[in-house]
Amino acid sequence: MKNSIYVLAYDIGTTGVKTCLFRIDETITLVADAMQGYELYILPGGGAEQDPDEWWEAMCNTTKQVFAKTAVTPDQVEGISFCSQMQGLVLVDKDGTPVHRAFSYMDQRATAQLKRIMAYGPQIAGANIVKLIPSLMVTGAVSCSVKDPAYKYAWLKDNDPEAFAKVYKWLDVKEYLIARMTGDYVMTQDSAFGTLMYDYKKGCWSEKIAKLLEVDVKHLPRLVKCTDKVGGLTAKAAGELGLKEGTAVFGGGGDASLIGVGAGASALGDTHVYQGTSGWVGTVVDKSIVDTSALIAAIVNADPGRFNYFAELETAGKCLEWVKDHLALDEIGIFLEKTHVAESKETVYTSLYDYLSKVISEVPAGSNGVIFTPWLHGNRCPFEDPNSRGMFFNISLETGKSELIRAVIEGVCMHIGCNLPDSFRLHGQDCRDG
Repeated sequence: MKNSIYVLAYDIGTTGVKTCLFRIDETITLVADAMQGYELYILPGGGAEQDPDEWWEAMCNTTKQVFAKTAVTPDQVEGISFCSQMQGLVLVDKDGTPVHRAFSYMDQRATAQLKRIMAYGPQIAGANIVKLIPSLMVTGAVSCSVKDPAYKYAWLKDNDPEAFAKVYKWLDVKEYLIARMTGDYVMTQDSAFGTLMYDYKKGCWSEKIAKLLEVDVKHLPRLVKCTDKVGGLTAKAAGELGLKEGTAVFGGGGDASLIGVGAGASALGDTHVYQGTSGWVGTVVDKSIVDTSALIAAIVNADPGRFNYFAELETAGKCLEWVKDHLALDEIGIFLEKTHVAESKETVYTSLYDYLSKVISEVPAGSNGVIFTPWLHGNRCPFEDPNSRGMFFNISLETGKSELIRAVIEGVCMHIGCNLPDSFRLHGQDCRDG
């Protein structure tokens, strides 16, 4: 039998990092894991930022926690890889230091930049026709959302020119962490697709589309495959993480590229439904497909030659977190004495989410007529509107928190259901035909 191989995987999500140590032999086995959260800074005007130092601190802490749980030692780790949130923007200087806090994929401040660069003149689906056609031909998609990275790039240029003048490279979330680990500035092809400047037919950056989006192509990093080894851990990074210098670091993939693999839905025609902070429906296809009416496009898959036909809801699990924080909890302190349900000795619930599940199970389907729209931070599919917001409809005198909470869950599920057109329900040849 071959000797076991140990690898570290970092899942860099919107609300926290999940660090996992796996053993690979005849099977893949999770040996130990740890998680740590960090902030998502919501700012006036639609801003959404994160602090890259908080990502790094969480990675360092959870890495050490993982090895405290097992007899495996850091020198036995043969490789490091990633699954990460996508369409973030981390602009760094020549030393790899961010010139500004990272822009989250949720950031939607760049309305003026979108209108100036793309949303003007004769338009289809919010994009200037003259720019839309070459974008579709080259990238298989079009940058027509205020949340697309090019407009965040332009926003910084317009609003903080001093910081923008220091920009050396444009990185996404995991690419920033790879640079911090290795000193190399790269971007995997799936992340590059998320910039909407990637020529998927030629496998390179499109200078034409970069110019169209007013992006300096010199800021774009070297492209690598998800499976490529980028480099080895530097001594500084290894010391901070508690790992061995020189440990191989691989490109990894974005969450939209890899979650289907984790769900066992990686074959042609397979569909998966994901609900994390955001949510989506994705189907594996073998060609570029775009539906401009529903704002659904096939993004580059981590598996070469494959695409994920992908419809996103911006806030899915985030709606449930909002319920927990603002409906379930007594945030105005009206009770003289209260006990957290997860800490009560009289209950068997391991978390407040478990208790919420119990509560809504006792409310009939349909939430006694209450309807919730799950757009707490704008929406992408099947319509693009950064100003759309969550609302409760049909509240009556008999409506209580239980109905409201169930309505939120049902609203998320119904929206995901709206993103399940007939093509998602098909398999085999029908699905491949789009």
